Amino acid sequence: MLLGFVSLLLTVCQKYIAKICIPRSVGETFLPCKTLTEGDSEEETKCEEQGKMSLLSSQGVEELQYLIFVLAFFHSLYCVLTFGLGMAKMKKWESWEAETRTLEYQFTNDPRRFRLIHQTTFGRQHLRYWSEHWLLRWPACFIRQFYRSVSKVDYLTLRHGFIMAHFAEGSNYDFQKYIKRALEMDFGVVVGGSFWTWSFSMLFVFFNAHVFYNYLWLPFIPMVMLLLVGTKLQGIITKMCLDSHDKALVVRGTLLVRPSDHFFWFGKPKLLLHLMHFILFQNSFQLAFFTWTWYKFGFRSCFHDSTEDIVIRLVMGVLVQILCGYVTLPLYALVTQMGTSMRTIVFTEGVVEGLKRWRRKAKKNIALRNNQSARLSLDTSIDNSPSFNTLDTSFSLDLDQPSSDAGYLTVEISEEETVATKRPEQPQKLGSFEGFDLCKTS
Repeated sequence: MLLGFVSLLLTVCQKYIAKICIPRSVGETFLPCKTLTEGDSEEETKCEEQGKMSLLSSQGVEELQYLIFVLAFFHSLYCVLTFGLGMAKMKKWESWEAETRTLEYQFTNDPRRFRLIHQTTFGRQHLRYWSEHWLLRWPACFIRQFYRSVSKVDYLTLRHGFIMAHFAEGSNYDFQKYIKRALEMDFGVVVGGSFWTWSFSMLFVFFNAHVFYNYLWLPFIPMVMLLLVGTKLQGIITKMCLDSHDKALVVRGTLLVRPSDHFFWFGKPKLLLHLMHFILFQNSFQLAFFTWTWYKFGFRSCFHDSTEDIVIRLVMGVLVQILCGYVTLPLYALVTQMGTSMRTIVFTEGVVEGLKRWRRKAKKNIALRNNQSARLSLDTSIDNSPSFNTLDTSFSLDLDQPSSDAGYLTVEISEEETVATKRPEQPQKLGSFEGFDLCKTS
């Protein structure tokens, strides 16, 4: 929708953009090709008469619209394929979650059993000689993300820490479904666009000029950022294990890790989501740009005049997609739940809708109660009013139901069973006081 709106805006402003003239010395710099091709539209002719050239010709605006639609298609397709690979990798987590409900798992992790942290599988995996030194820990975490991004013991230990932090001990909360709902919500963010991603896309177009030789360094930026995010996620798991080891050497049942925001960059777990968004958007932008230039100008155009350019862009685009979907995305889905606060999707959709209905009803009742209290705050002189003094003490007031008319309150007066007189069929008006009607009903 956002890309479609941008395309529509370009269509409306096409002629106005073409009328913007810039000096020729500026227009002939930072070009993607060594040669310049000029159009012959009316707006460009007017700029040429002034010794200048158009900022963006009408033909350039049309080609930019094609690029926008290609980008929308590639980014959507790229995100779907990436999250599809991640879901396929996380499919086995269902069996791990089901195992937590078996008697064997409960016996193995019995809270009455005590062990040293080094004797647990999670401790043996992360408490190594390289764990204490950050210079050794970062290279080890970098290598680990390739052959063991999320192991079974990592999943079970982090699940136990999440449940102990937000639920009661021994809860059978389905952690795997919670991660799936969280990932679906994150997908809505990743597949969208934002101002800063568009800003970097414009920089990408700028650095596509032939003087920068961008194919030697620009396609590697998403890959480097992706490897950095994966290394950080592995490092968080190791640091959580070290934190538990520093606080206690003996484990009761399962090793307990304590979720906290201070394990993440700047204390913000959501920052990793924005980095994943940037990586996917920029990589899909590069593939969309390559496809668009291939379609519009040919495979061997000035945009890709060297074989190295074509090979590097295609290989890096495919590698980033596979690595992000099959390695980094499952790791991200698990570790980002280890923040201090749990997300709203901890409840199912049915529970969320029920809570929202309950909240709306509670707010309505509170507002109604406050409204009734304001209307019933009478002057103290009411006690001495003749209208009230003539009433028999055997009458009771029912002030629960407000009148449908604004500013009035219906007061129903019912007799006690001790009154022997015959009750009339219709309410009998007894009097009124400042907008209140006093009626005796049967």
